Amino acid sequence: MYEEPYKWVEAIDNRRQYLDDQFKQGSPVVALAYDTGILLLSVSKSTSKFYEIYDRLALGGMGHPADLEKLRVNLLEMAHVEGFNRSPSDVTGSRMVKYGIAPVIKQAFEEVFKAPFIVKLLLAELGHKAGKDSFLVVNYDGTFEEGTSCTVLAASKTVEQEMIASIRGKVSAVLSLEQAFDLALRTWALGDRLQHKTVEEPSGESSSGQPEDTEATSLSAYLRDRVAEKTIECVLLDRNRSDSSKYRALPSDEIGRLLPKDLTPLIL
Repeated sequence: MYEEPYKWVEAIDNRRQYLDDQFKQGSPVVALAYDTGILLLSVSKSTSKFYEIYDRLALGGMGHPADLEKLRVNLLEMAHVEGFNRSPSDVTGSRMVKYGIAPVIKQAFEEVFKAPFIVKLLLAELGHKAGKDSFLVVNYDGTFEEGTSCTVLAASKTVEQEMIASIRGKVSAVLSLEQAFDLALRTWALGDRLQHKTVEEPSGESSSGQPEDTEATSLSAYLRDRVAEKTIECVLLDRNRSDSSKYRALPSDEIGRLLPKDLTPLIL
């Protein structure tokens, strides 16, 4: 009888190790504020990583496509029921996470005889004015964090911290769309490179420790190699849109125009 709690803790530790391994080959996700809204960016081979949840809410994710789709549908249903029964102003990212999706993920993670969700989620909420945006990240165990100007998803907490450190101080409400796109793309490259760092590279050396010009050149070369056979996916929550829905996915031709000159031509 006394061994049962310890067996549960051991099972939870095993689940963490298993889930951490599942994200090692995943593609990072970057979300940040710019002058007229929020930009979300990632790079993938085929499966979409971004979805509209409600008028001012966008979802990004890493993990198993089936699990991501199931949770996306749950969020959609909750958001629209909430908006119908109460009001659209009651459909907030904080409410969707704290009372909706986080408890579901937490329960699945802690029920050791059932499969957990292999997902990490990012929910971006557009504020009614600059500086009032919200970013929430939900981990595979149901824990969540909230930010106000930017956030990322990556394979590990260490990689996420490196990515955030690289853009801290660069994100602001005066960034143009072009500047935000460039910053998000290079932040994605940094995260992806850290996730795929080879054993020959010094494990204790952070790429962000290089001189800025050398780092920029290195990331550009890495992007050319990694993005050539993939698709850059970018969506906006645009405060200037006249529709109630502020969500807009950028088409490939617009993404091509936003690409920095030193990264063209890339296959989008």
